[in-house]
Amino acid sequence: MSEKVTVVNDTVDNAKATPDQAQPYAELGLKDDEYQRICSILGRRPTDAELTVYSVMWSEHCSYKSSKVHLRYFGETMTSEMAAKILAGIGENAGVVDIGGGDAVTFRVESHNHPSFVEPYQGAATGVGGIVRDIMAMGARPIAVMDQLRFGPADAEDTKRVLPGVVHGIGGYGNSLGLPNIGGETVFDAAYAGNPLVNALCVGTLKVEDLKLAFASGTGNKVVLFGSRTGLDGIGGVSVLGSATFEEGEERKLPAVQVGDPFAEKVLIECCLELYQAGVVVGIQDLGGGGLACATSELAAAGDGGMRVDLDAVPLRAENMSAAEILASESQERMCAVVTPDNVERFMDICAKWDVNAAVIGEVTDEKDRYLVYHGGELVLDAPPSSIDEGPVYQRPFARPAWQDEVQAGGDVDKHGSLAQTWLKMVASPALCSRDFITEQYDRYVRGNTVQAKHANAGVLRINEETSRGVAVSADASGRYTYLDPNMGARLALAEAYRNVAVTGARPVAVTNCLNFGSPENPDVMWQFREAVHGLADGARELGIPVSGGNVSFYNQTGETPILPTPVVGVLGVIEDVSTTVRNRIFAGDEEYKLVLLGETRDEFGGSVWQDISGAGLRGLPPQVNLANEARLAEFFIGHGGINAAHDLSEGGLAQALFELIQGSGKGVELDVSAVHHDAFTALFSESASRVLVAVTADRVDGVLERAAQLGVPAALVGSTNDTGEIAVAGESVAVAELEAAWAGTLPQLFGHSTAPNAAV
Repeated sequence: MSEKVTVVNDTVDNAKATPDQAQPYAELGLKDDEYQRICSILGRRPTDAELTVYSVMWSEHCSYKSSKVHLRYFGETMTSEMAAKILAGIGENAGVVDIGGGDAVTFRVESHNHPSFVEPYQGAATGVGGIVRDIMAMGARPIAVMDQLRFGPADAEDTKRVLPGVVHGIGGYGNSLGLPNIGGETVFDAAYAGNPLVNALCVGTLKVEDLKLAFASGTGNKVVLFGSRTGLDGIGGVSVLGSATFEEGEERKLPAVQVGDPFAEKVLIECCLELYQAGVVVGIQDLGGGGLACATSELAAAGDGGMRVDLDAVPLRAENMSAAEILASESQERMCAVVTPDNVERFMDICAKWDVNAAVIGEVTDEKDRYLVYHGGELVLDAPPSSIDEGPVYQRPFARPAWQDEVQAGGDVDKHGSLAQTWLKMVASPALCSRDFITEQYDRYVRGNTVQAKHANAGVLRINEETSRGVAVSADASGRYTYLDPNMGARLALAEAYRNVAVTGARPVAVTNCLNFGSPENPDVMWQFREAVHGLADGARELGIPVSGGNVSFYNQTGETPILPTPVVGVLGVIEDVSTTVRNRIFAGDEEYKLVLLGETRDEFGGSVWQDISGAGLRGLPPQVNLANEARLAEFFIGHGGINAAHDLSEGGLAQALFELIQGSGKGVELDVSAVHHDAFTALFSESASRVLVAVTADRVDGVLERAAQLGVPAALVGSTNDTGEIAVAGESVAVAELEAAWAGTLPQLFGHSTAPNAAV
């Protein structure tokens, strides 16, 4: 137990007696009108603890106060058929999807951007820890993680500081938890210099009847805090760091970055699962952004009564913590449960078995919508939990930027020069080069259920060892596309993630997202955000798959310069038998294959990799996607057993897809792109959507072409593999080994000598 508290608290009685006492609400991120609204709700000035709790819970990160009005569009566009697939959706810790047979899958992606810039290792590590606890809070076992990373230029000095720490943090935490990292994406762009994006995704499985939700119900039920002790690390944490623009020197805000302990979390996972199995949990909430203030007030707001909390009972790891510090601390590896009195002893016994700290810190009361917090024996917080949880709702101004027309004009690129030399330049670019330097630091196959991960279109996992049922997951985004056209950019991210899942043979069933944008106080940014939300919601409806949840990360900018608008979109698919998974590459020793390109290739280079590395600037329109084509393409793969290997086309176009399909196989290719496009350069490097490169044996070509024709999918035979080790196309040739060397060498040369701290701050 912690030592006796000796701090002097600002009590409710004191607040009533000193109405004119000045308070540092602006320093805590509250606006003048927000402070006055709090005073109006309480009928007096807030105590220090109340002010802290409101500032944390009304922060952009916790309250979604600038995004709520637009996020409602997801619900407005969801059909009853789509909604029927969701067991838990928007507003819960994570979306949960019923996939049939009594199985359910939960997945979510969340940001930890600013903390990862301030302290890369712990920022990224605790980002993984936080998203894993979101999955745990649904009653699920976490089974895998993924990541979506954005950094400044690959050769920038600060990138060499941030990237190694972030990668070590993700690997150090995820590997220690024993969770495979089954995929992700790393992007370099000057727009993310000074404001990297670190988005972590987690997938979990559960039986439908084991679903858990965050609510406090039943008068007299006990509130139990369990897991690590509460300390001074992460005061305000992501709830503060993620709710304001970044300025020069913000990396000095180390005290606000949480410190993670993956081994404590691993034990907490097993403890939670045994608690669920024992049936001793009424409601459950993880402690992430907003800490104990968020967990208890959200439980109370979602329940049917009120709540009383005694902070003197909270296990501490620092002396003399104030009520405000205990409530706002974002110390990691903590959960909060609601337990009936007759189950408390059993609950405590299970926690003791796993050597997990646990303490009864409060109870559910019959005082509806009243949230009381005591410290040092005195009342320090008395407020309606709904007022804390709901927060303000802002109708931020938004308008299409005056510069958008100019940006969309033009977009022509130079298509002259050697195809072979362009190809070499492309694969060696930071945009397309090998990420093995990063991903080899992650454990992809721990637990033994990973079916596909390395260089895969989507990560594939077995979730039921008896039936071999599995899931495929992919997450994608393009800030460049979204900058040129936010609505289409979000659709393209959805289309790519959907296609990546479908190409494995899985049927896409649900969507999640993490929407990373600049300041919501900028009308240009809010227009981008609104357009992206509408593009994603409308796109999901067109595809008939529900958006099960998501996350919004605003204020991603340094000074007045926002990042590229970056809506990360994750798609989950179900495959009935993982042994039928379509592989993503050709292997050494394979027989010769015929190559068929599915989909239509157009002259589309706006936002493309070639536009970027050729110095043409970011201009024009992104590729235009028709999601009906994506649905037809997905149908081609689902249940079709005649495909030997397949790779989707996205960044880098056909050239990159072909290289990734055959790299490491020792094979060469005789390539004929005349049926793809009249211009060989466009055929190779255009980034048109809704395309997949398929490898099949010669006896299956006719069947592939016939199936494509039946579904209305354009298809063309574009070549065949051979043993030459060279790719021959349009009168030129390039050695695959030369492409491989160029592809593999870039990141090790840039970061091979970088070091990153891997200890706690």
